[in-house]
Amino acid sequence: MTDARAKRSARRPGVPAVLLVALAVAVATFHRPLVGWFAGTPPGAGEGAPAAMGAAGGEAIDHYTCSMHPSVHQPAPGRCPICGMTLVPVAKEQNGQGAVVVPEARRQLIGVRTAPVVEAPMRWTFRAVGRVAYDEASLSDVTLRVRGWITKLYVDETGQRVARGQTLFTLYSPELYDAEQDFLVATGGRAGALASAARQRLRLLGLDDAQIDTVARKGAPSESVAFPSPASGFVIEKDVVEGAAVEPGARLYRVAALDEVWVEADVYEADFARVRVGQRATVTLDYLPGRSYEAKVAYVYPYLDSKTRTGRVRLELANEGLELRPGMFANVELSADLGERVQVPASAVVYTGPRRLVFVDLGQGRFQPTEIRTGSEADGMVEVLSGLRAGQVVATSGVFLIAAEARIRTAAAYWEPSAPPPEGAP
Repeated sequence: MTDARAKRSARRPGVPAVLLVALAVAVATFHRPLVGWFAGTPPGAGEGAPAAMGAAGGEAIDHYTCSMHPSVHQPAPGRCPICGMTLVPVAKEQNGQGAVVVPEARRQLIGVRTAPVVEAPMRWTFRAVGRVAYDEASLSDVTLRVRGWITKLYVDETGQRVARGQTLFTLYSPELYDAEQDFLVATGGRAGALASAARQRLRLLGLDDAQIDTVARKGAPSESVAFPSPASGFVIEKDVVEGAAVEPGARLYRVAALDEVWVEADVYEADFARVRVGQRATVTLDYLPGRSYEAKVAYVYPYLDSKTRTGRVRLELANEGLELRPGMFANVELSADLGERVQVPASAVVYTGPRRLVFVDLGQGRFQPTEIRTGSEADGMVEVLSGLRAGQVVATSGVFLIAAEARIRTAAAYWEPSAPPPEGAP
């Protein structure tokens, strides 16, 4: 038994040795194809492939560099002294202008897509948060012009609906009682001027002509005078109870009509300059899913909130069925037609600090980094103020991989914050 175990133990070290030998052979066999695949070199291309490509393309080679270590600059083809990858050539035109050559095979591998630069109508749209509010023009306050006491309160709940002319309360007022007596004396004496002055005094104290005529028909002053609602709507504030003493000028009720309401939206400062009176808007509420209201901007407030840095705009909406209730939050979408604008897909733009770059497709797999000035952005498109013209073709997908390649291949002047674009570049 001991001899058998010894023999098996002696045979075990041979197995790892065989595996190591097989692995070494595989690495030696497939090393160059694997490195070429990661470097983007076609199968079968050797160390002389970069030079051959440069000669075939008729381009003068500026230097050779490593895709993984762009700091490596060699005057001749070879392998990277750091990682051993095959060096790739950089043409003098490519080095000066930052053009990037992406072979068709690699282009499909990294998913490069292109789209034309177009000049088309551009519609600017943005959203804001709003609140449903009372129409301030529909608010009515109930106040008194005499001192007195509430003898009977007919509308005694906040939120109660009232109609114009409906009695809210009755009031006993010594001052009003005396004025009624004076009116009756003046009327009984048939003194036209005196009777007219007494009637006017009652008007100024808050009675209407119908109430004054009632006093004249009765021939006696009223101890409790009824005061009607000045408007139809809902009582949104009530500051009186039955039996309370009231003073002249005190607000007893506030009545609001809800047949029309306001929506006040807070617009960010960056978008505020584009808002105009009469601009169309769409209002939606979480309270009413699937329902939208078309409105127009009725007023743009001439100030900004210093804390939120937003400006306020006002929309006016009809409120049939009283679906819109003050205090509700609303989503407001504003839009404006900007007219014909040169534009590119937003995915085509690369942001490099203060610069905005796109890669123009020059054909034959060549992409040229081009600096542009951008304007408005809407519906996935970016307005181009300068740097491109309609009809040019730009990369829209795989852009960051092309940008990385451009940076590797010494298009550094496009990426440095303070450096000017390369000489001869657009």
